[in-house]
Amino acid sequence: MQPLLKASGISKQFPGTQALDNVSLELMPGEIHAVIGENGAGKSTLMKILAGVLSPDSGTIEFEGKPVTFLNPHDALMKGIAIVYQELSLVPPLTVAENIFPGRLPTNFLGMVRYGALFRDAKQVLDNLNANIDPRVPVEMLSIANQQLVEIGKALSLNCKVLILDEPTSALTDHETELLLKLLRRLANEGVGILYISHKLNEIMSLADRVTVLRDGKYVGTDSIKGVHPDDLIRMMVGRDLGVLFPQKSKQIGTPLLEVKNVRIAGSDAKNSFRLYHGEVLGLAGLIGSGRTELARALFGAEPIVEGEIILNGEEVKVTSPKRAIELGIGYLPEDRKAAGLFLEMSLKLNVAATVIDEVSSGGFVVGSKERKLAEEAVQQLDISTPTIEQEIRRLSGGNQQKALVAKWLAIKPKVLIVDEPTRGIDVGAKREIHFLLRTLAETGVGIIMISSELPEVLGMSDRILVMREGAFVAEYSSSEATEEKIIRSASGQKSE
Repeated sequence: MQPLLKASGISKQFPGTQALDNVSLELMPGEIHAVIGENGAGKSTLMKILAGVLSPDSGTIEFEGKPVTFLNPHDALMKGIAIVYQELSLVPPLTVAENIFPGRLPTNFLGMVRYGALFRDAKQVLDNLNANIDPRVPVEMLSIANQQLVEIGKALSLNCKVLILDEPTSALTDHETELLLKLLRRLANEGVGILYISHKLNEIMSLADRVTVLRDGKYVGTDSIKGVHPDDLIRMMVGRDLGVLFPQKSKQIGTPLLEVKNVRIAGSDAKNSFRLYHGEVLGLAGLIGSGRTELARALFGAEPIVEGEIILNGEEVKVTSPKRAIELGIGYLPEDRKAAGLFLEMSLKLNVAATVIDEVSSGGFVVGSKERKLAEEAVQQLDISTPTIEQEIRRLSGGNQQKALVAKWLAIKPKVLIVDEPTRGIDVGAKREIHFLLRTLAETGVGIIMISSELPEVLGMSDRILVMREGAFVAEYSSSEATEEKIIRSASGQKSE
């Protein structure tokens, strides 16, 4: 059978970085082909070249047996290749239908949009996806999972033959993920070729037909998913055996560090109380929308606390703003590093110093030597891969961006560190580094509050686990008694059998 899409000898260089070096890939009709590798391995660069976003420095691309050159993403889309990014490219205020047919709205002879025809056409696309979505509602009213379906519907409305998905399940619940994977299997059965990027090996093993591994911009190998073990894939990705992914837990937890008493945040009727101890990693589990992030933001002063007390090291404190939280030694890594955590257009050096400007300044002016020293120490301590501390954050891989975000909050020498989805969208090697770093911090007495939607991570990292549902804590488990089943039952409100 002839490949649907074939890339041969693709190379691409950016200033200071060889992103791809002689990489080849084949996609067959109706195949789900996973592409995996550590952050910075070249996966996204290769996908952007195949989707017409970037041009290769060398190499060739064949589509349906014929050589092709893509002038831009629209050109690739018109030829039948569509890409869905981790950060969706929808226009939130516009309707679902307008997002499915951007630039292709049906009009009458006066140029007026024929909304009846538009909504009818959009509903047909959504029905083909088995998506129960009203084409008339604004996209911003939809869940992330349904926005993902709209993005896929937009691609399929052009009868695309190749669908590229970059980390499509990073913000989805387990149930939403299973629905999406079921849809992808159906599309593959209909002949669509799917290139699938994910750091979740369990998804890869259950979904893909074949898997290609990249490392440091180079092609490592391609295997049938039936003949490969996850440990083999990890070794291919990182070039070594990672060993255990989670560090040993604390054998002894210290005295109370943070006490939250009957705290109620704006927009919620629930009152929550808990303690965090010196040296403890406290996991917050729950379904998306359970209120974990809202509580974390309130503890950091980013959301108003209507009533209740916060006691830090035995003294009641008022956390009225993020600035006040930082002064008290409370740091917060948000779940979306790009939207809320980093200054993407600024350098690594400036990002690391952002939380401690006063400490690297004198007389109202930033002292360059102090700023450089702080950044260089962060690069060394966290093993951040960057050509220079002057490199723009947006040019670093996801894992190195996450390390830079961690460095930014380590600079304040936190007493309490709240981390929301600390390993979302980063590879298995970077995950392990973040896990061990958080445990090392805890061993110095820092209290860690960790929010994660990945239950293996919650179980592997936490000394104690609190479960939230509908804005309130509904269960508490020690690390020795916690199981995935118990957490899921508590989070979803199911009774134990």
